[in-house]
Amino acid sequence: MKEKRTVESADGTHIAYVRQGSGPPLIQVDGALCYYEQGPSAALADHLKESFTVFSYDRRGRGGSGDTPPYSVEKEVDDIAALVAEAGGRANLYGISSGAVLALEAASRLEGIEKVAVYEAPFIVDDTRPPLGDDYVDGLRRHLQAGHHSAAVRHFMRAVEVPTAVTYLMALMPAWKKMVAIAPTLLYDAAVMGDTQAGKALPADRWSVVEVPTLVMAGGKSPEWMRFGQAALAAVLPNARHRVLEGQTHLLEPGAVAPVLVDFFLEAA
Repeated sequence: MKEKRTVESADGTHIAYVRQGSGPPLIQVDGALCYYEQGPSAALADHLKESFTVFSYDRRGRGGSGDTPPYSVEKEVDDIAALVAEAGGRANLYGISSGAVLALEAASRLEGIEKVAVYEAPFIVDDTRPPLGDDYVDGLRRHLQAGHHSAAVRHFMRAVEVPTAVTYLMALMPAWKKMVAIAPTLLYDAAVMGDTQAGKALPADRWSVVEVPTLVMAGGKSPEWMRFGQAALAAVLPNARHRVLEGQTHLLEPGAVAPVLVDFFLEAA
């Protein structure tokens, strides 16, 4: 396990991160229930460290990072700002799933972001799958308030269309306890997503200030609704290109995306 460092966010929360490699700074932003020891960022950093100084951090409330209530998306953006400062004041961002949306929020509010790449922000923009409404967040909150963290994780898994049988198999694996431990952060991801999973078109102006080069990626084997969401995102960003990674799903293989990220972030302006 790599040694973690910490940086202090604007509200005093300590954010844990691992720094690897050399080259232009690249900050990875994880999705729901993921952090350095639980998710794709560690493996991807091993692929990228020859080309970048990779910052893989634990979002607040996860892994080695602290948490200071009340939660707000602004505080998560402040966490990224602290990492950008730690990187020397300028950095690239790569976000996956709900972390993709958080990366876009950071790019819309912070100075010093050079480029942004995102993979499968889980937008629901039409009727190709059922939308997630207030009942999803209400259900999460009820489970968590009752102390039923495993039920909250199952509620999330149903929302992202993981088959019930697979969810029960996952509950027998060691990673399940890690997910259950950070189940309260599912409300954080819901706040990051906002109303972008309601089956409506993305607002044209939400990220209109993100003028840096942006790469929007989807997996070729991902469900139709996910691919449509990425096309919709690319259409509303001022300076975006859209790419489909053939053979990939939401469980993205690090070896498939790493060369794409190297080409994009090291490409001359």
